[in-house]
Amino acid sequence: MTVVEMEEMILNTSINNRTMNATNIMKISEDLWYMVQSNMEERTFQTQRMLANELNRYKGKGNKYVEDNIWEI
Repeated sequence: MTVVEMEEMILNTSINNRTMNATNIMKISEDLWYMVQSNMEERTFQTQRMLANELNRYKGKGNKYVEDNIWEI
């Protein structure tokens, strides 16, 4: 194998590694985005559920101001 062939093989390997690294980084980034997004949606749902439960505790207590605000929400 000549020096030129070796240089060419090293260069090709380097390019392939860079491409693979970029692909891996993009995949990791997409996975992280999905995890964050999923977690945000789950937390939003939990917060809405907690708010609904809290509002239900005050509903029907005879306070028109509270009733009007619950209805508005």
